Amino acid sequence: SAMAAPELERALREAAAGPERAGEAAAVALGAVRAALAAAGGAAALSERERALFGAFLRSLARAPRAARPEGVWQRCFLEGLPAPALCVLLEALGCPRPSLHPKEVAEVLEQFLQEGRMSALLWEVCQQPAQAGSPELQEALLNRIVCLPDYVSNKLEGKNPPVFFPQNYFPLLGGAIIQVLQKISDSLRGGLDCSISFVSHVLGKVCIHGRQKEILGILLPRLMDLTKSDCIWQRICWRLVECVPDRWMEAVVLGFVQRAPGADVLSRVLGNLVVKNKKAQFVVTQKVLLLQYGHTTAVLQNLLGYLALDSLRRAFSLLQVLQELLETWSSSSAVKHSPPEQQQYISKAILICLSHLKKTEIESCRQELLTSMMEGVKCHLDSSLPQIRRLGMIVAESISAKINTDGPVLKFQVKVIMKFMSADAALPLVSESNDKSHTAAPVMPDEELDTELDSDDDLIPYDMSEDKEVKIKAPVYIRDCIEALTGSEDMDKWEATIKALESLVRKNPEATREVSVELAKILLHLEEKTCIEGFVELRQRAQVAVLTTDPIPVAKYLTSQFYSLNYSLRQRMDILDVLVLAAQELSYPKSHGKTKHSGGPKPCIQLLPGSDSSKDWRRIVDERIKSKTRRFSQMELASGANEFNSVAGHFFFPLIQHFDRPLTTFDLLGEDHFVLGRLVHTLAVLMYLAVNTVAVAAMGKALLEFVWALRFHTDLYVRQGLLSCISSLLISVPAERLLEDMTEELLETQSWLGDVVEKDPDGDCRRLALQNLRALPSSAHPHPSYL
Repeated sequence: SAMAAPELERALREAAAGPERAGEAAAVALGAVRAALAAAGGAAALSERERALFGAFLRSLARAPRAARPEGVWQRCFLEGLPAPALCVLLEALGCPRPSLHPKEVAEVLEQFLQEGRMSALLWEVCQQPAQAGSPELQEALLNRIVCLPDYVSNKLEGKNPPVFFPQNYFPLLGGAIIQVLQKISDSLRGGLDCSISFVSHVLGKVCIHGRQKEILGILLPRLMDLTKSDCIWQRICWRLVECVPDRWMEAVVLGFVQRAPGADVLSRVLGNLVVKNKKAQFVVTQKVLLLQYGHTTAVLQNLLGYLALDSLRRAFSLLQVLQELLETWSSSSAVKHSPPEQQQYISKAILICLSHLKKTEIESCRQELLTSMMEGVKCHLDSSLPQIRRLGMIVAESISAKINTDGPVLKFQVKVIMKFMSADAALPLVSESNDKSHTAAPVMPDEELDTELDSDDDLIPYDMSEDKEVKIKAPVYIRDCIEALTGSEDMDKWEATIKALESLVRKNPEATREVSVELAKILLHLEEKTCIEGFVELRQRAQVAVLTTDPIPVAKYLTSQFYSLNYSLRQRMDILDVLVLAAQELSYPKSHGKTKHSGGPKPCIQLLPGSDSSKDWRRIVDERIKSKTRRFSQMELASGANEFNSVAGHFFFPLIQHFDRPLTTFDLLGEDHFVLGRLVHTLAVLMYLAVNTVAVAAMGKALLEFVWALRFHTDLYVRQGLLSCISSLLISVPAERLLEDMTEELLETQSWLGDVVEKDPDGDCRRLALQNLRALPSSAHPHPSYL
């Protein structure tokens, strides 16, 4: 009251002016201050002048000798007076300890301050009278003291702080204090009184930006969920709470709520139309979380997009805009090439969730845009060399088609069938044992689909063929007879018998084969399946390998020249690469007793499709050699016999590497045909690996380094993985002394590039391979980077 104000001022002046009092006198002076404060109506009723006097009194009390601070009395002055000056003075005393006031004593008062709810009183005081809390600078200092209290106390007490100051205990307590203040704000609004929530918003924002969303929102969110269910005033309080968060902290607060809300309805009640009112929140929700980040869970995406869909204003303002931008990214060929697969999967999930929220009227309004995005997006996804990207493209395209064509035919991919077909057409098989029986692939069409293709002839009586006997066709016994059967014969049974017997016949008649080897290789390269023969692709490939291993130089010269010729399909070009690798593998391993030893030593294999099982053996071998830096392992493996690949390796390798940058009319390796380029790069890596101990290995290594350097910035993931595999093979096959003598400059350039890959490449496998290659570089060539 006004009458008690002079008494309080007098008591404060006397107590502050006589710090030398001790014993009973000190207790009387402090008791007078407490009595005058109670008579004045408590701390909330004090004027600005009285507040300044009370702050000076607390500072003098903290500096007073121990005798002038009666135990149990001086602590109550800090706990019953103004909470803001009390907290600031206590922290100052903790930071500048005096002989008369031990830090442990200060910590005990601070602990009581928290446990008696004085933090709630402090926040409420600022909300009631924001102007009296001081200038913006003073409010910022107070904010820092509140949020950084655990760190400050821990530093000053050197880690020996009471448990209440542990972050996992303090921030939930602060969350409880915020709930108490929000309850008082709610009561004030219902009573017609105005107050500010801004300081509480600042506290929430600063706590979240410090990474303590879990602790504080773990207390706040469950209470706010209950309080906003049916109370519009509480909903308005929540909305203002987040709207008043400064922009620099908005992202941390919004993400905290989005990640922890149990559903979109809760998010809608707590955030309201924040995404419409606040530009920073709009950027975080519609851009950063959806397009720039991709580590959030599906539940977070469902929360976020469901929140946008629950309100008509948010739908019109944000949901359709978000879908449009997601589709632009999904249908961008540049984004598909440069973004990691995880991000593309994330964007695809977001699109599917958006589509599930669209209404018919909204679909009608943007049908043409959806159709355009679908056509562009599915094309660039199917062009990708990664199976999972192609699969994502088909799934999203099917979903868009189902949405825009509810009454008519929809786009439907046979995803499993297509993936099997693409794998069979694009994948180079593992090197198999010569004596193994060929295994047939599963039919590419499901049985039920095959059934629908067959005409129903159930009413026809089947012809009785039980007495028929199979007529066995005798296979050719001469190589020239095989050529005639494959090119000129109209007898399909003879043609089939020839293709089945050709590999064996070639291996048994090497001299006769050499006379017509190039002609036979040409026939086999162009050979198409005339009958439905089981395992035709493998039979043809085994025959091609047999011809190439029987007469390596002329046949290799023919095949490598045809790889860059006009009028060949991509399938034929990849057939050439497959055959070269399989033949090189066979030639590089020793023979004994006239038979190829297919089971001795490790068998490298090309990486067929990124992530396919067929690459594991080769990758495992290379990884082990790289890690152990065992550079001469192949000498032991090849010690049991001659390496026939030694004298012909250059004929396999150099023609392939010479013309890759020359675009043809129907074939452009550096353009759209990047998948074939990837296969070429992996082929060169395997040939380099198999060329260990050969005469041409150093020249091959130098040429390969130049090839890799020319393509080092390629955007396709499959190509980049192949380039790094080339470096791995080179480090294994080329002797260290030759690397250091002949390729010093190239090695330094390669080291710089590998370092960039380790730091910047979005793909984890590329980063891992680059790091292994860096560690395997000859140590005397240069000092290793610090991160090795």
